[in-house]
Amino acid sequence: MTATHPTTEAPLADQAKTLLQLPAGYIGYRTVALGLRSGLIEALAAAEPGGASADDLAEQLDLDPFYVGVWCRAAFGASVCERDGATYRLAPHMATLLLDVSSPAYAGGLFTVLNQPEVFDRFERTLATGERLWWDECSPEFIREVAGTGTPFYTRLVPGGLEQIPGLAQHLEAGCRVLDTACGSGTGLVRLAQTYPNCEITGVDGDAHSVEMAAERLREAGVADRVHLMVSPLEDLDLDASYTVVINNISMHECRDIDRVTDNIHRALKPGGWFVISDFPFPEDETGLRSVPGRIMSGIQFFEAQIDDQLVARSFYDGLLSRHGFTDIGSFGLAPVHAVTYGRAEQR
Repeated sequence: MTATHPTTEAPLADQAKTLLQLPAGYIGYRTVALGLRSGLIEALAAAEPGGASADDLAEQLDLDPFYVGVWCRAAFGASVCERDGATYRLAPHMATLLLDVSSPAYAGGLFTVLNQPEVFDRFERTLATGERLWWDECSPEFIREVAGTGTPFYTRLVPGGLEQIPGLAQHLEAGCRVLDTACGSGTGLVRLAQTYPNCEITGVDGDAHSVEMAAERLREAGVADRVHLMVSPLEDLDLDASYTVVINNISMHECRDIDRVTDNIHRALKPGGWFVISDFPFPEDETGLRSVPGRIMSGIQFFEAQIDDQLVARSFYDGLLSRHGFTDIGSFGLAPVHAVTYGRAEQR
């Protein structure tokens, strides 16, 4: 008689189901990323409300119809598309989520930035050596994709997030000096300048290539005359106490000397000025790590490790600001992967 193990069969089946969800998710991820790069998702969005067949899409984009059919079925399986016979259309809200960069819900950037070699490929290649890198060693493509991923953070922060900080909105509307630290390629600078036309905006970043991209973006948006750009590591920032608000968007955790940076920012603020940290709230417990937002942030850690840092819990910033003399410290969430912490500078 063959022995059975009833106490282990069910857990094994459960574990197999859990495990197989991972390659299924990977296939969905690659399907979406391919659809974005090839234009298939954009073409389906343009075909609304009637939709399009695989042959229609292939003819429109000059692609192989058999291959496009394979992609369409995978996109349907991933719930990105709906199907009626041979006709495909995007599922509700997918066009907004994947294509509308101006939407606070935009998530399309995740499907392109995580596919860049700087994330997993380089991590695996240097797993034994632990060789680090910095932004000036990253490709222009990677920096561009990071800018796309960071765009919805600025969209949620400006103006909606800033309006939740007591007393700040009236200063921004009247006009004041605003410093955007680690401004990257200028997405936030454009949004700040357009939202607060009475403000004088300064952007600073340690990567010269990103600042060059920011200058071009500002010129294209027609706001270059109201935005000043600087190239400097935040650890070397030395500015007079003339700013009413200093913003750092999804970069504070990357500071090589976060205490020195926080001190520099405190000195740059007028007495009573605001320091606003907009960042990923890394999970503080095991349940959070296994949530969907936690798993996404764990993926981001593969790149963060290579620049010798990791994301931090939201509560970490309370202690940081308190330690450096900030008062009226508060926080709130804007999305499952987006939290804001703020404080006001005391006069020293």
